[in-house]
Amino acid sequence: MAAAPPPVDRQRRTAHSSGVRELPSGTVTFLFTDIEGSTRLLHELGDAYADALAEHRRVLRDAFARHAGVEVDTQGDAFFVAFARASDALSAAGDGQAGLDGPIKVRMGVHTGEPLVTDEGYVGIDVHRAARIAAVGHGGQVLVSQSTRELVAADSLRDLGEHRLKDLTAPERIWQLGDHDFPPLKSLNATNLPVASSALVGRERELDEITSLLTDSARLITLTGPGGSGKTRLALQAAAELVDEFAGGVFFVPLAGVEDAALVPSTITATIGIRDFGELRGRQALLVLDNFEHLLDAAPTVRQLAQDAPLSKLLTTSRAPLRVEGEQEYPVDPLPDGDAVTLLTERARAVRRDFEPDDATLEICRRLDGLPLALELAASRLRSFTPAALLERLDQRLPVLTSGRRDVPERQRALRATIEWSYDLLDPELQRVFARLGVFATFTLEAAEAVADATLEDVDALVEASLLKPMRGDRFLMLETIREFALDRLAANAEEATVRERHLRFLTQLARAAKLHTEDTGPMRHDLVNPERNNIRAALHWAVMADRQEEGLALAIALENNWVTTDPREGAAWINALLELGPPGDEQLMKSLRCLGNSATVAGDRAGLEFYERALAIARARGAPDQIASLLHRVAGWYARDPDPTKAIASLEEAEAFNRTAKLGRVTASIVLSRGEIERRAGNFEGALAYYEQSLAAARDSGFTWWEKNVLFIMCYTLYELGRTDEAYARALEGLRVAADMADRPGLADGLALVARGYAARGDRAAAGRIIGAIEGEVGRTPIPGWDPEDPMVMKPLEAFAGPEFVSGRELGYGQPFDDVLDEVLHSVD
Repeated sequence: MAAAPPPVDRQRRTAHSSGVRELPSGTVTFLFTDIEGSTRLLHELGDAYADALAEHRRVLRDAFARHAGVEVDTQGDAFFVAFARASDALSAAGDGQAGLDGPIKVRMGVHTGEPLVTDEGYVGIDVHRAARIAAVGHGGQVLVSQSTRELVAADSLRDLGEHRLKDLTAPERIWQLGDHDFPPLKSLNATNLPVASSALVGRERELDEITSLLTDSARLITLTGPGGSGKTRLALQAAAELVDEFAGGVFFVPLAGVEDAALVPSTITATIGIRDFGELRGRQALLVLDNFEHLLDAAPTVRQLAQDAPLSKLLTTSRAPLRVEGEQEYPVDPLPDGDAVTLLTERARAVRRDFEPDDATLEICRRLDGLPLALELAASRLRSFTPAALLERLDQRLPVLTSGRRDVPERQRALRATIEWSYDLLDPELQRVFARLGVFATFTLEAAEAVADATLEDVDALVEASLLKPMRGDRFLMLETIREFALDRLAANAEEATVRERHLRFLTQLARAAKLHTEDTGPMRHDLVNPERNNIRAALHWAVMADRQEEGLALAIALENNWVTTDPREGAAWINALLELGPPGDEQLMKSLRCLGNSATVAGDRAGLEFYERALAIARARGAPDQIASLLHRVAGWYARDPDPTKAIASLEEAEAFNRTAKLGRVTASIVLSRGEIERRAGNFEGALAYYEQSLAAARDSGFTWWEKNVLFIMCYTLYELGRTDEAYARALEGLRVAADMADRPGLADGLALVARGYAARGDRAAAGRIIGAIEGEVGRTPIPGWDPEDPMVMKPLEAFAGPEFVSGRELGYGQPFDDVLDEVLHSVD
């Protein structure tokens, strides 16, 4: 029998033991500590973790004692300490961090308030607030609330700005003890805005105007201007300024790599993590649609989005307005002389610390017409040239422009000439690498090596020349204006077909490695292909245009189970477009029909059965027992929806007969699970469990990890329905661990919800609520594609446990990082 889940509600805190001093009262400063990534450390350190944990406790307790701290509570690796004076709390935090040396990194939160002291300890919102402040920090960081800041000297504190802790009534201004640099706080502001590589220079007036419009009555603003004028950077900064204004999230939707206007809706929904625009109806969100100029035929999509999401706002960037109802165009002009010089100077100092602007610097800015992109390209060359020498070379490149207003085409010629000059300064081999990299929307170093024969040194050199920009993680980006030039060079080099073939082949290999189609076993790795979405589209578009059906279908088929978790309609559209090129071979046609059946089935369209039956006919003609068995299982899934399961059972029996020849564990796992589902629908839960056990064993024997997770969750639900709570809870934990190993976000959310049901069934409703709150907070920050908050097997049953304790825990959990709650649940049973 599984051990009972420990309580996780931290609303009420009690003294550590009867031997500690009396709890401070009145104005009290709380200090919370927590180890970052404790579960990961446990796995990495093994037996050594216990010693490291003990040393961490000794160091912190010594620091607390030296500064009159009263240890209120200790749970696992976390401390809760109270101080009568705010200055003592900060001194204890600083000494504690200074004394820690080793793999354990601790985050701390400090907050001052006037809590209620009862016989059981402290009660009140101030306890919650201190815990939540600690939770948004990073290992080694000490975060301090505004109320504590007002009681201590500010010299040692750094203002980190306001951060929304969603269960509080207002954003909290957070300060940091010391001046060390850490990643952005993990506050609950929903956004996927990319991290800017450098600060925005100038644009104060534009920022004020755009943010004012978006917080006022404007529903749709389009920033227009020539390429290189800084539209995207300005839009990102405006969105960043407004993160706290949009509780429904701030989302960046890059469209530069989308070549077909019909794909704009699915690109938007996939980025946000929704199935259709209607899911935004009650949500106050801000969407940044970037690089719309080549997709103006999709302008009606924007109008539809505005209608379906009346509480949301849209900020688009485009070289031309969309010309839809309600649009407010905002032209982005080049930088004025003063801001242009400042930008050039700041970027130049990144490569030459002693750079000082002079008259030649101002003239460079004027020659480049104040275009930010052109200025950044020029600044990269100030490593080697003086401003005067750079100006002389620009004069040789750029036309002599007369004074007065210049129109957009002339500005574009200036930018084009600057890009061309930067390109000409590259050695011939690096020029070829640069041109090849134009086929990517964004890329990793591995992709650059495989497709463009690029080395790390090549990529570094292009970054130094400002022709590439590093992104978050290990990806690189070529700005669209520069990418257009790179593709022109690629075509001129007569290499495009070869590079496009390599691009397609690389993505196909990546998709196969992700194990996303029916023949695969092992964990599905959607995380490998999701960042390549626009590259995949570009590769499939080229395959269609170049009449490369076989190669295109190979990629599309390899993504079978990825299409159905992102946009089944898009996968079907690509396969249909490739099939229109002519009849493929029997095997590819069979697999294409299977994919089409999968997409239709997920969409609830009975055409899915027809596609499966056509694929099955081809499999029978080819005499492939494994394919026949697999497709019979899919056909049976449709028949099982009918009131009479006779046809479903007959199909499963035939599938079993073929599978005895094929002897495929993954097919066995699928077939016996379907038999279990038929029994469950008939009300025979015990009989269903017997089949689920067989399916689980077959999945584990064959390495069908994704199926193993699903079976464990179905078993968990069935056991809960039978009232066998301990067994259900144990299965939920097993499935949660499998989901964690696969980094399966929908699986993690489902697994935690099923664990929460175990807490609630045992009477700990506050703990259950806290877990559900953490899930809801995670979905609010970064929606989980395919995750259903109304799932009748996962979330819906928790409604039976709603009550004051559940609601209170839910509010508390909403303010805590999802990963921390996951760590705590997994660690509590290790």
